[in-house]
Amino acid sequence: MHWRALPRPAGASISAIMTKITFIESDGTRHETEAQDGATVMETAIMNGVPGIVAECGGACTCATCHVYVDDAWSDTVGGPSSMEEDMLDFAFDVRATSRLSCQIKVRDELDGLVVHVPTRQG
Repeated sequence: MHWRALPRPAGASISAIMTKITFIESDGTRHETEAQDGATVMETAIMNGVPGIVAECGGACTCATCHVYVDDAWSDTVGGPSSMEEDMLDFAFDVRATSRLSCQIKVRDELDGLVVHVPTRQG
């Protein structure tokens, strides 16, 4: 996968255009990251070396190795899975009501401060 930097508006600092996402491992270790709007939560995890996000299919929604639990406070804002994503979640370990595939969550301004939890293992 090749990453291309998106153009930044003149005079804007990087922090002004980045969305903050916190990944919490099952042992409580926190990874506070900044994501480019339009990227996915999975891409953000991979770019920041978040343990537990394997992403075997590279974001094609054909595996369940980027499974996360969306923090309860963010469930409504993030929204629920598509029917295709629900089918893939059948292969995930310990699926819960807030389970999502991080490759299917697009980063956008409204998700600034998002918190997701990484399962103890991927399915």
